Amino acid sequence: MKKALALLLAFVMVAALMVTAYADDDMDKLIADAQAEGELVVYGSCEEEYLAAACENFQKLYGIKTSYQRLSTGEVPAKIEEENGKPSADVWFGGTNNPYDSLAAKGFLDNSYVPMNASHLTKDIYKDPNGYWYGIYTGLLGFMVNTDELERMGLEAPQSWDDLLKPEYKGLIWLSNYKTAGTPKLVANLMIQLKGHDEGVQYLVDLDKNVQVYTKSGSGPSKNVGTGECVIGIGFLHDGITQIVDNGYDNVALVVPSDGTACEIGPVAIFKGAAHPAAARLFMEYALSPDCVELAAQHGSYQFLVIDNAEQPAAAVEFGLDPSLVWDGYDFAKAVTDTDQNVADVMAAIEAAGSDVGEGRFQTS
Repeated sequence: MKKALALLLAFVMVAALMVTAYADDDMDKLIADAQAEGELVVYGSCEEEYLAAACENFQKLYGIKTSYQRLSTGEVPAKIEEENGKPSADVWFGGTNNPYDSLAAKGFLDNSYVPMNASHLTKDIYKDPNGYWYGIYTGLLGFMVNTDELERMGLEAPQSWDDLLKPEYKGLIWLSNYKTAGTPKLVANLMIQLKGHDEGVQYLVDLDKNVQVYTKSGSGPSKNVGTGECVIGIGFLHDGITQIVDNGYDNVALVVPSDGTACEIGPVAIFKGAAHPAAARLFMEYALSPDCVELAAQHGSYQFLVIDNAEQPAAAVEFGLDPSLVWDGYDFAKAVTDTDQNVADVMAAIEAAGSDVGEGRFQTS
């Protein structure tokens, strides 16, 4: 018994040393250990242009071979859960925090490392309270509308969530797929918190009657507003800025819902069982630095940044997408525990109402 206890204590001491190995601001040691591993694999759920730039810059800065794959925030958990403790990637970068919360709750994220650069986060809500993920940006949920198409149809732009239920918007609205994207998970949490569970679920069943397409990716609606294929897109408003600023669609207008909205937090996290743990930890430090986050605006991503030593994208400031516009009643902690059940309840209710839930409408590719 004493021998077993001694072995257990030794194991605990080793584990503790592993957790605090870089607690003394020893970046040189972390860099050396990461370079000794020589490789990093990243799954990214932000836009691919930003993902590529971030990973290529990390490789350039540290000489570590960095490969990456762009996957939606619904695809990553499915892949990691299937791999069951032997993840094919080391870190997850960008997207929305709700799927990160779900994966952490199932034991697939690693919280043994506290990044030194997390000290630059401007608010506590920009990190998981249990250390499973740390935020790199935040984005405001709202509507993007094609002003040319609305004028042609003689319609006003919706100004609130309740406005979206008006019969004149039938077939004009696009949202993303609850099963493959993080954006509609946030929509579900927001509606249920704003209206109560049953009323929130019923709202989304009623909204479904006006939705033409559910895209695979959360940014899918925004990419089709400028062309007029989608007249009203629900999503993150920085994606609308990309369409206006980078793609020249001056017929796109942005709407912050008057009856309340929420925000995404785009995190970075390490997968439990990562094959390259030191490189993963170094990437965490990098992701929480200006070297990484300031690349976003240079590559079509205009989210507000959440560290105090980075310069905000001028376009995000110009369009007024301030995180302070978030409904102050939104409960981030409650969203962590409720997301999976809320989404399951919404999808079941939509199907029970006789709606088309096939892949032609709820896109998966």
